[in-house]
Amino acid sequence: MAMTMVLRLVALLADLRLAIGLLLLIAIASGVGTAIPQQEAARFYLERYDASPWLGLFNGNRLLQLQLDHVYSSSWFLALLAWLALALLLCSWRRQWPALQAALRWVDYSQPRQLSKLAVAETLSRTAPQHSLDALETLLRQGGWQLQRQPQRLAARRGLIGRVGPLLVHAGLVLLMLGAAWGSLGGQRVEQFLAPGRSLELLDRQGHNQLTLALDGFSVQRDPAGRPEQFSSQLRLLTGDTGDGSGPGEALLRAGEISVNHPLRFRGMTLYQADWALAAITIQIGRSPLLQLPLQSFPQLGEQIWGLVLPTRPDGTEPVLLTLSNEAGPVEVFGADGRSLGQISVGGDPLEVGGLPLRVSAVLPASGILLKRDPGVPLVYAGFALALLGGGFSLVATRQLWAIAEGTGEQGRLHVAGLCNRNLTAFAAELPELLTRL
Repeated sequence: MAMTMVLRLVALLADLRLAIGLLLLIAIASGVGTAIPQQEAARFYLERYDASPWLGLFNGNRLLQLQLDHVYSSSWFLALLAWLALALLLCSWRRQWPALQAALRWVDYSQPRQLSKLAVAETLSRTAPQHSLDALETLLRQGGWQLQRQPQRLAARRGLIGRVGPLLVHAGLVLLMLGAAWGSLGGQRVEQFLAPGRSLELLDRQGHNQLTLALDGFSVQRDPAGRPEQFSSQLRLLTGDTGDGSGPGEALLRAGEISVNHPLRFRGMTLYQADWALAAITIQIGRSPLLQLPLQSFPQLGEQIWGLVLPTRPDGTEPVLLTLSNEAGPVEVFGADGRSLGQISVGGDPLEVGGLPLRVSAVLPASGILLKRDPGVPLVYAGFALALLGGGFSLVATRQLWAIAEGTGEQGRLHVAGLCNRNLTAFAAELPELLTRL
C-alpha cells in the first residue's frame, strides 16, 4: 500500500500539467517582484502602501507579512523553485531518460509485414533487391545516417541528438533554479553613499576586511536645464588589511569607472552606479575657519533637496536653514521664521546674515554605489546555456528507417518503412525521393 502511494505521488509530481502550473505561478510571482520595489527598509513599505494599498488590497504590513518586499528570496518563492526542480527531475527520470534509452536501442524488424504497420512504408519491385539494398545503404551512409546491417535487411537512424534535447532543457532549468536559490540565500547586496576621497571596507562573514573600495572622483552630467543625465564614479579596489594594523592595504587590484548602466565586475562582485546625493557643504561664517558640515535630505521640501540648520551665534541661537538641490548651487538661506534671506553662490560672494558674512566655499557630492555579490550567477548562466542548447537539439527530428530485401527475379521486392518523431509529413515526402535515387 505504501509503495502504491509513493508511486502515485511520484506520478503526480512528474505530471507535465503540474510543471506548467508551477511555471505559471513562478512567472506571476516574478511579475509581482517587478511591480513592487524590492529589498527596501520596512518603513518604506509602510509609508508608501499604508496610504495607498497595492492593488487596493495589500497595505504595508500585509506586504511585509507575505514577504513581497523580498519576493525572490522569500520562503514561498524558493519552495516553488524547489517543487518545480523536483517535478522536472522526476519527469526526466520517468519519461525522458527511458525515451532516450529506447532510442539508443536498435530495433530489428525482420518481416515485411512488420514494416507495413509503420507510419511511412513503401514497397518496390526489384529484380535484384539485394543490390538495391546495398545501394540504399550507400546513400544512407552518405547522408549521415547511422546503420546496422544484416544480410537481407538494414536499420538506420538519424537525428538521435534530438532525444537528448528534453533532458538538457530539464537539466538547464534545474541548474538555473539552483543558481537563483543560491544567489538569493548566499548573495550580498549593499548600497552605500561614498564621497570622493573616502573609502569603504568590504568585510566577509567573519568580519575580516576582504577589499577596500576607494572613490577617487565623482561627477554628475546635467542637461541644459540642470537635470542630471548621467553619474560617473572613478573607483579603485585595493587589498584588505596590510597585516600590520596600519590600515588598508595599498596594492591595487582593479581600477575603473562606473556609470549608470555600465557596472564594474570583479571576482564575482558587481558594482553599480545607483544614485547620487550631496554629502557635505564647506562654509565660513565671518572670520571663522572653513567648516565642512554634513548635509541631510529634506524630502518634505521637495525631491532631491539637501540642507542643514546652522546657528549664527556662539550660543546656538538665531539659526538659519541652508538648502540646495545640486552641487553647483545656489544655496537658499531661510530665517527662523521661514522667510527667504537670499541666495549664496558656491565659491562666490558672501551673504550677510545676522550681521555676519556667510560664504559657501564648496559642496561635496556623494556617489550612491550598489554592490552585489551573487555566487549563483555562473550556475544561472550555465543553466540558460544548457536550456538553450537543449531547446536547439529538441528541434532536430529523430528519424528511423528499415529496409528488407525479399525474393529475386520478378518476385523480388524491397520493403522500406520509417518513423519520425516530428514533421512526419516532410519525412513522408523525403522517403520517395530517396528511393528514386536507387
